[in-house]
Amino acid sequence: MKLASATLMLSAARVEAERLGVIVCVSVVDAAGYPVAFLRMDGLALGCIDVCIKKARTAALFHMDSADFARVACPGGGAYSLELTNGGLTSFGGGLAVRDRNGVVVGGIGVSGASTEDDIAIGLVGLAALS
Repeated sequence: MKLASATLMLSAARVEAERLGVIVCVSVVDAAGYPVAFLRMDGLALGCIDVCIKKARTAALFHMDSADFARVACPGGGAYSLELTNGGLTSFGGGLAVRDRNGVVVGGIGVSGASTEDDIAIGLVGLAALS
């Protein structure tokens, strides 16, 4: 994940959050789950920071969106409590895997602060900025 790509995603996500009238933070991580770029809008509830980072890490480390991860890591799922591994993950929507042109996961983007649906929508706009 290159810094230029990460900042492009942050910028697009911020514009979408402003359009929706919500306050969020956005984290972009590399394929190993390490931070590349981060954005926090003014007035954000500070607990959202850790959540958005964990959403991005979850997507990158497990090569799936955090909403899909939730179906695996929930009670009754095939890997209940998996979110307790890898230094802490999250099992709800707003984390999206970032793939290169060949479909290889190169990182993740995580959004937190709005509804789960808005977090996902904002993340998708961030991803679309790479196309």
